[in-house]
Amino acid sequence: MTGIASFEHLTGHSRGTTTWLRGDAIDVVLGPNAMLRVHSPESPGQDGNAIAHLRRREDDYQIEAHAGQPLWINGHQVTQHTLRHGDMIEFGERGPVSRYSVYHEQDHMHRSVGTVMQDAAGYLRVSRKPILVRLFRAGCQIAWRLTRETTVLFRLSVVIAFTVLATLAYKQYQVNQLLQRELEKGASQLDAFAKSLAQTQETALTPSDLEALRLELNPSMEAHEKRLAELEKRWAAGRRAIAQSSSSVIFLQGAYGYKDEASGRMLRHVMTPGGHPVITRFGTPRLSLDGTGPVATRQLTGTGFVVKDTGVIVTNRHVAMPWEKAADTKTLQSAGLVPVMIRFEGYFPGRADPVGVSLLRASEKADLALIKSADQGQMPEGPGLSLAAQRSAPGDQVIILGYPTGLRSMLARAGEAFVRKLQEAKVSGFWDIAAALAREGRIRPLASQGIVGQIAAETVVYDAQTTHGGSGGPVLNAAGEVLAVASAIVPKFGGSNLGVPVSSVLELLALEGIEVKPGT
Repeated sequence: MTGIASFEHLTGHSRGTTTWLRGDAIDVVLGPNAMLRVHSPESPGQDGNAIAHLRRREDDYQIEAHAGQPLWINGHQVTQHTLRHGDMIEFGERGPVSRYSVYHEQDHMHRSVGTVMQDAAGYLRVSRKPILVRLFRAGCQIAWRLTRETTVLFRLSVVIAFTVLATLAYKQYQVNQLLQRELEKGASQLDAFAKSLAQTQETALTPSDLEALRLELNPSMEAHEKRLAELEKRWAAGRRAIAQSSSSVIFLQGAYGYKDEASGRMLRHVMTPGGHPVITRFGTPRLSLDGTGPVATRQLTGTGFVVKDTGVIVTNRHVAMPWEKAADTKTLQSAGLVPVMIRFEGYFPGRADPVGVSLLRASEKADLALIKSADQGQMPEGPGLSLAAQRSAPGDQVIILGYPTGLRSMLARAGEAFVRKLQEAKVSGFWDIAAALAREGRIRPLASQGIVGQIAAETVVYDAQTTHGGSGGPVLNAAGEVLAVASAIVPKFGGSNLGVPVSSVLELLALEGIEVKPGT
């Protein structure tokens, strides 16, 4: 080799320094703090990990990555490469970006402005850091080298100019980062809600769901029907309680979305020019206040019952205000979006038309809510359910009425012929299936028998079977009086379920100015 070779370090703790290469065989070692060192292979006391080997080949060095260590030359990962003057080398994930240079006797050992700019451009081209980080570091590198390797007068003028430039670049970087965080925050909020929309589509059965139901009706529902038949044979009082109470138990279904408080606009699906929903790379629908598609809604089902001689329906707070249990509600509210119940209605057994309902009052202490119909003429003619005058006791028998699993259980009980009929009519929507079931008289609550296991001031524990969708249903004694309101299931606690005692129902009715005499 007729010249002297070196590594000029452009980044890391070695930035602004030069490592000179001497000898025919050299080990490149990455030491503490990612400092680059070169040693002869025979030199003792090498601190750090060898990352590459250099061997002289005529007028240049050949570099070879050491034992699987990553090495990039001019932005391309290599295992072996013959170095040429000006090559940009990145030593591993932690090492510096360095420029390989060869100096001959006639070369002057200083840097022109053009060389400095070429080095910065080379760094921008080959570095794998984010573009904003590269721009910032390149600006710092240019300022550093121009202030150290040029004339004093030139350094002073350039330092002033690039100080201003670096300040502006850094400010812009901060603004961009802040904007990116805000965009990511908004995107994560909407993505969480979009994921929940995809999950709630399980409630609105698809044509394929109907086909699966037709081919294999839910065995557990059939077993439940058999248990009910056995219950009615063995317990005449229970049979009477079920017959008298079922007409007052309403199947509730609703849908809510989010509205911008400032503009009043609803969160909607974003549509393509062809009228199809835009899907994100995560497989969820894209949502926006500027969307032109349908309002993004989350659907729900539940149970409620009419209190005797009041025209008021009792259900759970989490049924009437379902967004409170949604994980994404707080983040959406922090962005100025508030939940809005878009559609809330129910079906009584034997009634073909739905009853539109709205929230009257929600309890602040228990999982209870009162809802009402704007048109009392839509309410059933029966008097409703009486509230028990006496508290239940452990060992008492109870019956729970409700609509567990919502539409799916009613479709399973309706049978294959009815499901086939829906398929032929291409009915599969959340609201349409409920309307079809009501027209055929197939909406009626399921009944389950159990016993009271434990009584507390705020909770009644019983083992009558239910599941999601049965929330808000009445827990009855043998006389058909309401002892509690089904509230939660505890599947990992011996099949036990929880209810809100009737005393809390009386308190909530009293707050609304409705006086009810228990036992009548």
